[in-house]
Amino acid sequence: MTASLQDDYQRAGFGGTLAFGQRPALLVIDVVQAYVQPDSPLFAQGFVDALAPNVRLIEAARAAGVPVVFTNVVYGAEGRDGGLFYRKVPALRCFLKGSPLGAFPAGIVPRVDEVVVSKQYASAFCGTSLAATLVAMGIDTVLVTGYSTSGCVRATTLDALQHGFAPFVVPEACGERDPRPQEANLFDLQAKYAEVIGEARAVALMAACSAAR
Repeated sequence: MTASLQDDYQRAGFGGTLAFGQRPALLVIDVVQAYVQPDSPLFAQGFVDALAPNVRLIEAARAAGVPVVFTNVVYGAEGRDGGLFYRKVPALRCFLKGSPLGAFPAGIVPRVDEVVVSKQYASAFCGTSLAATLVAMGIDTVLVTGYSTSGCVRATTLDALQHGFAPFVVPEACGERDPRPQEANLFDLQAKYAEVIGEARAVALMAACSAAR
């Protein structure tokens, strides 16, 4: 984004900052085979590029004792539980129950003691137990990664803010079909709804929380 655009947003009163809390969780949104398998209609190189950063962040979170919460998308027969979203995006057929494209790829597989939230809509908070689960875990901050930046990552980040969890988005670990929506959505998230931080800082913040316990 140009400096003039940054200046315009700051003059308009955007761009405040959120504090990183004491009880973070890593929230990995829909990092599943549908986005990284070349024969899938949802495949794009931007998703493949974000895969390794997600693996590293998951490993760092586990090492720091930071909870990792995964989401996936699962639809029942004919996608009726997906409502208008399922009708609007025909590629969501990839996530009909039992499809191999809905599986987690290597390095992203949840452990038996980690939470997996199955959803039907863009936001991981919509129609799920995620908010109640995070409250029960004492979480105050979420590091958000996954697919796609303009879709489920953005929707989940906005809802995290509205549910009282400080959202921190890690751009290297967020995949998108094209650099243009990637850049535009990260800019808007930083301006209005979240902190956008690099992978190295995310790892350092998780390690610091571990050291403070």
